[in-house]
Amino acid sequence: MHKIINGETIGVALFLIGIYGLLARRNIIKTIISMGIIQSGIILFFLTINYTRNSIPPIGTNLERTSDPLPQALMITAVVIGISITAVSLIMFITLYHRYGTTNWNKATKKRGENI
Repeated sequence: MHKIINGETIGVALFLIGIYGLLARRNIIKTIISMGIIQSGIILFFLTINYTRNSIPPIGTNLERTSDPLPQALMITAVVIGISITAVSLIMFITLYHRYGTTNWNKATKKRGENI
C-alpha cells in the first residue's frame, strides 16, 4: 500500500509553497526565504524518490539491500551550494537596503531608475 503522505509529496508541497512565496510577495527577505523553501523541497524529493524500507547505508558488501548513494552525494553538494547562494543573496540584500532604504522589489527598482 502506498501512503499519500511521504517524502516525495511533502517535497512537492514545499516546492509549491516556495513558488507561491516567490509569486505572491514583493519583499526581498521573503523572496530569499522562499528560495530556501524551494531548495528544501527539492532536496527532500530527491532523497526520498527511490526509498525502500529496510535499506542499509551503502557501506560494506551486501549490495542487495543498500540504498543508492548517488542522490545523497548530489544533495550534499546542493546543500552547500544553497547555503552559498543564500549567503550571497543576504549580502546583496544588505547592500541594496543600505543604498535604497527599502525591502520591496518594486520600490527599489523605482528608486534605482531615479538615480540613473
